[in-house]
Amino acid sequence: MKCVARIPRAALILGWLGVIPFAACAVLTVTGGVLNYSAAINALVVYGAIILSFMGGAQWGLAMVTASADYKLMGFRLAVSVVPALVAFGLALMPSASALFGLATAFALLFLHDVALAGNDAAPAWYPALRAQLTAAVVACLIFGALLNPLASLKFCANWKQHRQTHYGSLITSFCYRSR
Repeated sequence: MKCVARIPRAALILGWLGVIPFAACAVLTVTGGVLNYSAAINALVVYGAIILSFMGGAQWGLAMVTASADYKLMGFRLAVSVVPALVAFGLALMPSASALFGLATAFALLFLHDVALAGNDAAPAWYPALRAQLTAAVVACLIFGALLNPLASLKFCANWKQHRQTHYGSLITSFCYRSR
């Protein structure tokens, strides 16, 4: 728990406030309620894309502050900081279940990049501890929404039923028939 104590309070509180829409949308993708299932899963994809882009902006800021006179390193880090926004844009155009899994993967990979930056003193020492907490929560919400959403599950099963003979056989087929 020492790492958590060193995280600035404002960063910790604001970071967790940013997780609330992920959690709310993930729950609504399963339960419905204020938003119908389709709107909830679309909101989860859009919010995930926005926050992934925001995280790219954080990378841009770190690159500007820490790269100093090494213009080659700064150029590389600035280029890398644009990738999350481009990935988010592409994922936002994909079917929802694929987009949610893609966003979860992108957040996990960006976390690994952030850990490497902190190891090279290019990010605050407390940053990986904060990102670990937030990334775990965000990835869990995205996967929860993708796996447990009735629309995503039905679409997944429909796609796999078409290919059941050539891919995984009766295991997936029996799961899909039971999940309806």
